[in-house]
Amino acid sequence: MTRGELREHLVRTRIAGQVATSRENNLDHYRSLANRDPHHMFGLTFEGRWTYRDVLELMAKSAGVVADPEHREGQDVIDPDRTIDAVEAMGDTVAGVLRGGSPRILLATGHPTGLLTVHMALARLLREHGARLMDTAEGWSYWGARFGRKRKIRYMDDVAMLADKGSFVHTHDPAPMEAMIAEFGEERPDLVIADHGWAGAAGEAGILTVGFADSNDPALFVGEAEGKVAVTVPLDDNVLPRYYAPLTDHLVERVLRAL
Repeated sequence: MTRGELREHLVRTRIAGQVATSRENNLDHYRSLANRDPHHMFGLTFEGRWTYRDVLELMAKSAGVVADPEHREGQDVIDPDRTIDAVEAMGDTVAGVLRGGSPRILLATGHPTGLLTVHMALARLLREHGARLMDTAEGWSYWGARFGRKRKIRYMDDVAMLADKGSFVHTHDPAPMEAMIAEFGEERPDLVIADHGWAGAAGEAGILTVGFADSNDPALFVGEAEGKVAVTVPLDDNVLPRYYAPLTDHLVERVLRAL
């Protein structure tokens, strides 16, 4: 696709443009982050004050949500051009790591029903270009908040997820990545490609991190603004998996051109 065609696709499938996430939900999460609710911080800590208005201003700049604080309900948006620009910046970062020769890379997602397809395509690309994909802490399990039985880290095609017996589950929790960090030792990854708490905890640990985030997940954008996350791609993170294919192709092509 040309950039224009990709832009039209993002808007048509609501990966960007008029996304499904409501304005009320976005603003509620911005307030929660400003109040330092751990569930919304994704394992990050912030040096700045980051008031509610600060977070809204950043999200308008980084994701393209409506900047007017008086717009409090109804539709909100993600700017598709910001999505494409960030995907291209992510591709350049990934290519830069690959040029280093046999890098250690870790992929993880908290959105197995949406973004997993993007991560799996990246895993194939990385393997083909000499990366060593990590499987740290596979099988590590814990009791976490908001669920009643142990969950564990499980990999599928070199992508880490959180599993609940026979199912992969949605999670914002940084604890699984923090468990990985505790086991890295000298074998720290050269790059983490992730989302939610997987990305936040990696960025907090000083690991080069790129990630994906919805308009109601401001933590990674604040992490990027403070230099802890290298690139954050704004997008709806849970549309039909097949809808991400053109965006994934654009990302892969950007990596290949930059190598």
